[in-house]
Amino acid sequence: MKKVLTTLGLLALGALAMAAEETAGGDGGIGRGLVAVGMALAVGLGALGTGWAQSRIGPAAVGAVAEKPGMFGTAIIFLLLPETLVIFGIVISFLLLGKL
Repeated sequence: MKKVLTTLGLLALGALAMAAEETAGGDGGIGRGLVAVGMALAVGLGALGTGWAQSRIGPAAVGAVAEKPGMFGTAIIFLLLPETLVIFGIVISFLLLGKL
């Protein structure tokens, strides 16, 4: 877990450094780069969380449907619930796009 957090921290710092370097030309300051990093984090972390949640839900849903076929609808609903994380991330990304 420590390696994952260290890697994510280094990636975030690297993204901030690239954002600061790109906007150093004076065409909007560091704020524009930070908004772009925020957009990327909103979509990226939402997708990461969705993938992790679906990796846990999928096998459980298949097992439940194998034992009781009437649970198919419930399994599909539980499998689709984490997708809202990505949808919210994209909505936030579009809202931040208006600030660029």
